[in-house]
Amino acid sequence: MGRAYQNKKESMAKTAGQKTRIYSRYGKELYVCAKNGGFDPDGNLPLRQLIAKAKKDQVPAHVIERAIEKAKGGGGEDYETARYEGFGPGGCMVIVDCLTDNGKRTFTEVRQAFVKNDAKLGGPGTVGHMFEHQAIFVFPGEDEEEILEMLMMADVDVTDVEVEDGMISVYAPNTEFYKTKTALNEAMPEVEFVVEEITFIPQTMTDITDPEVVEQLEKFLAALEDCDDVQNVYHNAELPEN
Repeated sequence: MGRAYQNKKESMAKTAGQKTRIYSRYGKELYVCAKNGGFDPDGNLPLRQLIAKAKKDQVPAHVIERAIEKAKGGGGEDYETARYEGFGPGGCMVIVDCLTDNGKRTFTEVRQAFVKNDAKLGGPGTVGHMFEHQAIFVFPGEDEEEILEMLMMADVDVTDVEVEDGMISVYAPNTEFYKTKTALNEAMPEVEFVVEEITFIPQTMTDITDPEVVEQLEKFLAALEDCDDVQNVYHNAELPEN
């Protein structure tokens, strides 16, 4: 898997408009999570994790609180998940996860992002089988064998543990997220995670080096990010280091 976690999109919170989109996406996800699983983070582990992730991404407390209060109201939007798969510029594989209250609108916007940027939208399962749905934790460290042994002693179903440039990456099935995090926190109470999330890890990478294709891919990903209903974009493109 290597450093696949670094292929996630960079933070969009660079301008006021981009911050607004980030807040909107977290607000929507928090609303759905609280409405479906309960409003108390102590009894809703996914909500607790999502709140922690939102705070790490500097989402204001009032945005978090408003989303949960909205869910308590019982009415409001009725969101559903939508996933689109296909191939981006250069033949890379792409998964687009959405939350939408209007599936037709979302499909049209996502399809336009593909059509206008030399990408091809496929059907369900087109590329999904080439990604692994994984929990990933990244934190400072050097001894991957010690971490692996500790997790195995805690009966965690570890997929892989790697160390590179002073950072340890722990991979586990997505269903083992909370068990893995609990084990790491108990063994290392002071640990600070650089990454702690459930994501799609590509089984293989696609090298893209042609500057024109790189530029087209960046435009394609930006177009997807501009879709309000898009929550996450995963791909297997390996781009040249800046």
